[in-house]
Amino acid sequence: MDLVPALDEPLKKVVGPATAKVMAEHLDLHTVGDLLHHYPRRYAERGELTRLVDLPLDEHATVVARVESARILKFNAGRGQRLEVTITDGSGQLQLVFFGRGIHKPHKDLLPGTRAMFAGKVSVFNRKMQLAHPAYELLRTDGDQGLGEAVGNWAGALLPIYPATAKLESWKIAKSVDMVLPSAQEAVDPLPPSLRDGRALIPLPEALLKIHRPHSKADIAAARDRLKWDEAFVLQVALARRRYADAQLPAVARRPKTGGLLDAFDAKLPFTLTEGQEKVSKEIFDDLATEHPMHRLLQGEVGSGKTMVALRAMLAVVDAGGQAAMLAPTEVLAQQHHRSIVEMMGELAEGGMLGGADQATKVTLLTGSMGAAARRRALLDLVTGEAGIVIGTHALIEDKVQFHDLGLVVVDEQHRFGVEQRDALRGKGKQPPHLLVMTATPIPRTVAMTVFGDLETSVLDQLPAGRSPIASHVVPAQDKPHFLARAWERVREEVEKGHQAYVVCPRIGDEEEDPKKAKKKAEEEATAEKRPPLAVIEVAEQLARGPLSGLKVEVLHGRMQPDDKDAVMRRFAAGETQVLVATTVIEVGVNVPNATAMVIMDADRFGVSQLHQLRGRVGRGSAPGLCLLVTDMPEASPARARLGAVAATLDGFELSRIDLEQRREGDVLGQAQSGVRSSLRMLAVIEDEEVIAAAREEAVAVVADDPELVRLPALRTALDALLDAEREQYLDKG
Repeated sequence: MDLVPALDEPLKKVVGPATAKVMAEHLDLHTVGDLLHHYPRRYAERGELTRLVDLPLDEHATVVARVESARILKFNAGRGQRLEVTITDGSGQLQLVFFGRGIHKPHKDLLPGTRAMFAGKVSVFNRKMQLAHPAYELLRTDGDQGLGEAVGNWAGALLPIYPATAKLESWKIAKSVDMVLPSAQEAVDPLPPSLRDGRALIPLPEALLKIHRPHSKADIAAARDRLKWDEAFVLQVALARRRYADAQLPAVARRPKTGGLLDAFDAKLPFTLTEGQEKVSKEIFDDLATEHPMHRLLQGEVGSGKTMVALRAMLAVVDAGGQAAMLAPTEVLAQQHHRSIVEMMGELAEGGMLGGADQATKVTLLTGSMGAAARRRALLDLVTGEAGIVIGTHALIEDKVQFHDLGLVVVDEQHRFGVEQRDALRGKGKQPPHLLVMTATPIPRTVAMTVFGDLETSVLDQLPAGRSPIASHVVPAQDKPHFLARAWERVREEVEKGHQAYVVCPRIGDEEEDPKKAKKKAEEEATAEKRPPLAVIEVAEQLARGPLSGLKVEVLHGRMQPDDKDAVMRRFAAGETQVLVATTVIEVGVNVPNATAMVIMDADRFGVSQLHQLRGRVGRGSAPGLCLLVTDMPEASPARARLGAVAATLDGFELSRIDLEQRREGDVLGQAQSGVRSSLRMLAVIEDEEVIAAAREEAVAVVADDPELVRLPALRTALDALLDAEREQYLDKG
């Protein structure tokens, strides 16, 4: 982070080209500074054993354990042999297996009672956890030196265990860290001295030394406290500077006028707004009335009525003489928003047409797949200002699109939108337009402060009246096949009551793969005893022929032509199709109140928040919803625990906490989308709520006092390192 020459030194000069190559390719570590910031994941005490019961599947793990038994087994009519070693740590057991010529050394080394560190990828074979051909390092117990050469001189007896890879075990990383540790003295401290002293934090060089080579648990705690502050503070300074810069921009204040479009719309609403909708609307209207641009994040549970709040904000802007644009991540969603907004507005959406109300405006749709004539008409509506409201996809951002007076941009499902796109749309206004970002993925407060730190946050947390509860159950198809049969019966029962159902699969099934890649993938899946994910096209055929024969089953996925997709959605919305077999294209915003059941196949292959989003598609009408999570995973697996958590609660905020605790923060902060490694290595967004909140306060004060950080050059350097090209994406939440 602190780019000084010693920390800038390329690793290949220090640890040698071969090791440096593996570190660069597999761990994204390139310089001495990168390696110093590659912290141990945890520490094993010399006498302590790692909990085998907590091992993550499909990940590289390092464990410290004792050999319980070892035996050689023959197979393949005696021609082949394998060594099976059982290790234990008191919490559970783990099987190690070695094959062929590779069995002689471990057979000699791994005698019952021996303690060692083992590293390898955790897999499941015959429904048992195992490590195949793990690397190992014996831990002898004869005083200080014996922890094998690798862990030899660490008299502190706390063995750092690093995030590792198949090509580079934890203890090899530890040796490399030893080589670069002297450079830690050169690290330049980004925290202002007053902050460091005020919070009693140790200096950065000392923190780096203590995190890698602690003598006690107190060392680890002091180092962690310090390193967490670095991450939280530098990130919050970056966000505070962004908010500061935005607040300096001019914007046109947009106030609704009495007796205008908004009043007319409110007068014809068949229901009253919830308290939450009233409160959030007031926050938005207050923002719109100011002369610098609103930047607000509106988060609300699936179905909490966000679209209604956004529509009222758009109407207020049209009343004030401006235009409002709503951006959706997919064409299906843009078309759906257009349909539902036109329906909600009725004759108020018929501006310039016969039968339109006096205050009416025009609501225009603009997507990439429109025909040339329709597109020309839409573009004309925008540039003349005839369309007060425009709804579209990324097509709205193109250069050709010109607005008469863009006053408000509403972005639906922010996590699919990069900041460059947000800025491109902002540039369409004479002055920067106001911005409202909506998401149905509930985001814990700390994550909102970390990821959407440049936006103010509003939360809609009550559901509108008339929404029904959704019952969710896990269906263990492998353990209890009759449960799956019963699931299809339940779908039939719902259809017989006049309702409809979704079946969701992780894959489309018409992928044309490179035959070599396909073969390799099939081999990998066979060895891991994993079958390929279920596919929409195959599942739909099987259901139509088998358990759901006689019902009207259709498929929907992202690779269909836009017109075909729209036709399928219309037939489903009209009730002509009884069962829709789809990929996650239905995850966001699809609204068919008559659909009451959803079966999610291979549910373990979806994330927690994704499952929650999908489930929100049922129970949108007055009949109760049902969501069945089908999985082949064994009962004790973490995947099953995750599905159990989803089935147990409908509270999205609770689930997003569970989700965060189970995944690495990096994924949640959008790394999964951008493929960039998270810059958070020490900060845990959920646990470190106080640090983040305090860092935010300190950052705001620092930026208000010295926006360009002229007096804090070390912080400036740290900030530049955080905001280099790849981190920019991280911060801007692509």
